[in-house]
Amino acid sequence: MECAGTGTNRRCVAAPTRRCARCGAVAYCSVSHQIAHWSVHKEECERLEEQMKHADELNDFPFTFAREATVEVLEKKETRCSFLEKRGIHCVNMWMCECRCGISLKNSRLMEGWCLASVLCPCREPSSLLQNQLDTWEDYYEWRCIPLQSPVAILLHLPLTLYWAAQLTLARSLTSKAIDELNIHYLGPDKELSQVSVFSELRALFPRVRIRLELVGPAVPQYRDGERIDLHQYAQCNETDCICKSSHRESSSAASTLGVAVRLHSGYYHDRYRDLAKESLPHLIIAPNAGIAAYTSWSPTIELLKDLDVPAVFTDYCEEASNLAASCISTITGRPLAVPIQLNPFRQPLIVENSALLLPCYSNCFLFGI
Repeated sequence: MECAGTGTNRRCVAAPTRRCARCGAVAYCSVSHQIAHWSVHKEECERLEEQMKHADELNDFPFTFAREATVEVLEKKETRCSFLEKRGIHCVNMWMCECRCGISLKNSRLMEGWCLASVLCPCREPSSLLQNQLDTWEDYYEWRCIPLQSPVAILLHLPLTLYWAAQLTLARSLTSKAIDELNIHYLGPDKELSQVSVFSELRALFPRVRIRLELVGPAVPQYRDGERIDLHQYAQCNETDCICKSSHRESSSAASTLGVAVRLHSGYYHDRYRDLAKESLPHLIIAPNAGIAAYTSWSPTIELLKDLDVPAVFTDYCEEASNLAASCISTITGRPLAVPIQLNPFRQPLIVENSALLLPCYSNCFLFGI
């Protein structure tokens, strides 16, 4: 974490250990930096103070590893690397992007496999079709018969956040079975480019529905533009004799026609939408960890979205970033959010290290939409 006063024309002299006494969400390297930054911080201090009151709620997960992955990482008793190392999944397969020493995304390719025993991961069809809406990680783990010590939620927050966004915006259509094909435009993919296999879980989450997932963003390398990845099987476990290794197992089943078709598109959504719409009009648009307030490139995309009769859902790492994003969106659209800012029950349960604030930050932590 940097001193909050960085950029105030003063050189930081020490580690940022001096917290704001009121909000406790920012820290400084010295009294002089704290004083110099007050003209900026006073506008946000009360708001951050309110958000810090909900820190325990943000850190509340049902997993046996919850404290280790949240409070202990925040307090630097653990790191994301050490957490993954203890479970034998550090820098392997789909886990390679979950720490700072992972692979370079510029050279990343599709990674497959959980590197976990079959009992710890969803490597095959669920034992029963999903009948009721999932509302918590505990619901999901119980339905998929996965023990609460399994770390798979750290990757599964990607498809589960997408599932939750669909429940908030398309629940009536999904419940009435009016949709047999679900087209999703997924904006701003980054490490997802090496974790595409995890989206095979959408097959279980949306039974009897064909999924088309269009990943669109500047992080998609030009040489991968137009690449198609068909997910007809679940990501595999590490057991050689598991049923998930039977390549012919699903080829003749009805389930194989209901896979997830993923396509990659390089560039900004507002530049690519016209071409995308020719083949795949979206039912849902989602932009995970969007950082709308941080990137001016979002303005033309939001201008486009306000004129489309399609729900668009965004997420961000903390409530403060979501509030700033909501302000930007309302300024451009001239109307309030259709989906108000709310805590995502399927946020990633491994805290972000060295975030700009001392607020607990999680990937896909808060959700909102237009």
